[in-house]
Amino acid sequence: MSRQTTSVGSSCLELWREKNDRLVRQAKVAQNSGLTLRRQQLAQDALEGLRGLLHSLQGLPAAVPVLPLELTVICNFIILRASLAQGFTEDQAQDIQRGLERVLETQEQRGPRLEQGLRELWDSALRASCLLPELLSPLHRLAGLQAALWLSADRLGDLALLLETLNDSQSGASEDLLLLLKTWSPPAEELDAPLTLQDAQGLKDVLLTAFAYRRGLQELITGNPEKALSSLHEVASGLCPRPVLVQVYTALGSCHRKMGNPQRALLYLVAALKEGSAWGPPLLEASRLYQQLGDTTAELESLELLVEALNVPYSSKAPPLLIEVELLLPPPDLASPLHCGTQSQAKHVLASRCLQTGRAEDAAEHYLDLLALLLDSSEPRFSPPPSPPGPCMPEVFLEAAVALIQAGRAQDALTLCEELLSRTSSLLPKMSRLWENARKGTKELPYCPLWVSATHLLQGQAWVQLGAQKVAISEFSRCLELLFRTTPQEKEQGAASNGEQGCKSDVALQQLRAAALISRGLEWVASGQDTKALQDFLLGVQMCPGNRDTYFHLLQTLKRLDRRDEATALWWRLEAQTKGPQEDATWSLPLYLESYLSWIRPSDRDAFLEEFRTSLPKSCDL
Repeated sequence: MSRQTTSVGSSCLELWREKNDRLVRQAKVAQNSGLTLRRQQLAQDALEGLRGLLHSLQGLPAAVPVLPLELTVICNFIILRASLAQGFTEDQAQDIQRGLERVLETQEQRGPRLEQGLRELWDSALRASCLLPELLSPLHRLAGLQAALWLSADRLGDLALLLETLNDSQSGASEDLLLLLKTWSPPAEELDAPLTLQDAQGLKDVLLTAFAYRRGLQELITGNPEKALSSLHEVASGLCPRPVLVQVYTALGSCHRKMGNPQRALLYLVAALKEGSAWGPPLLEASRLYQQLGDTTAELESLELLVEALNVPYSSKAPPLLIEVELLLPPPDLASPLHCGTQSQAKHVLASRCLQTGRAEDAAEHYLDLLALLLDSSEPRFSPPPSPPGPCMPEVFLEAAVALIQAGRAQDALTLCEELLSRTSSLLPKMSRLWENARKGTKELPYCPLWVSATHLLQGQAWVQLGAQKVAISEFSRCLELLFRTTPQEKEQGAASNGEQGCKSDVALQQLRAAALISRGLEWVASGQDTKALQDFLLGVQMCPGNRDTYFHLLQTLKRLDRRDEATALWWRLEAQTKGPQEDATWSLPLYLESYLSWIRPSDRDAFLEEFRTSLPKSCDL
């Protein structure tokens, strides 16, 4: 009777094994299928077959002869499921835990050990494998999946302890996870073992590459390009899939750029472009490199290619039905040099760089294209400042208006400003509350007052360009009326996390007031009304003492009015201010405001100041 039972058991084991092998072969056929629907159907059928087989095996009491097959089926099931879902889930962690519990059931260790958690279960199961060598290979394969799951979840401490256990090193002498991974030596698979989708050595190679990549990229993001090089070279020299190799070469290029090796950086970026069709990251990094080298033409060409590349849908091959490196990588970090954003964000970088480098006509066209792209609902909207990756819609409108004015297209700029005002007009009755939010640095539209005021400022400048002086002065006055409804220095307690945002808002507000006062003052000067201009320039000095242009225009006006003593006193103040640190120099201004301030900055300032200095009485000169 015992022999008959053993014979039946062996027959069932052989049938289960044949089913496992058949399902593994089916999954491999699915992998090689060029037809997407057929591939998906074959893989899904194989997954369901493995699920059913595992259910059958675990429906019986755990038995040592069956456990190698059962652990193999668990591994195949997890690998296929994770690859199809392109990620790990809590269910897979439970599958691993159940497999370990089944090992311990055969050793009659069902007591409190099963309540201790995965790390303790691994310790016990690997100790049990010393008595059952036939379990060693499948347990190492299962450990590879556990390591992959913990790496993807960033549980590096648990991963290190598991590797120490696998390496039979309990001393904790090595804290280097990369070294622990290299030291791990999975046992060779038996020739007559059940078929597997991926063996332990293959999992080890994937883990090594993924961890080295993660560490190298993190070191690059945190400002350690020298340390990043070592890890990234480790990745490039291993079994690295081509899509990952593109990212590695791009990161290596970024390292060399930051280390001051532009030629080496360029070589890696060229290699990245040759490796695959994901051209976005290397093109963006190339634009940064050319900007650093001062080659504006090459920089803008790279950005134009980037915009085109992001417009082409990326068609990658279906991921293999294995645990691959990409599966273990973290989601893209906005601070990463490999993050190239969307087409609209790339278009904004291109447009803004054209504006900053004086290519106004090109900037205007790019901005108009960008607005058309953003107003299309298919593109995600920009997030509000100061969050990445760029400005929000009103600021894009303002930058576009600046580009149009700079390109001599004042009428188009007015049309754009009117469109922006029509979109923000509903907020005007709430301006006092919005100003309050701006001062406190709260999140509720803190920049809206600046946008509305800046729109009137740009309208005024557009009318100046069109020669309509009275309308221009009216727009500047409207801008000032809105700006003077609050005093930014009257701070109230706001959220600590929003303090920096509130300070930036105040600095922009001060500079915007100075720009409006100087602009209106210059129109008074142009119309021969120096007394009114003097009032605006005096107010500009009081409201924004850090803006040196207001001092200069005030000095010029005082000299024209022959108010010599006041002009001399102001000159001394300007000299003292020039020798000291510039107020608010650490705060960056919105691009539209930086561009506007550059327009009203006198080109002959230094010559005028030198001429004024030489005209001073000798007793007053330095």
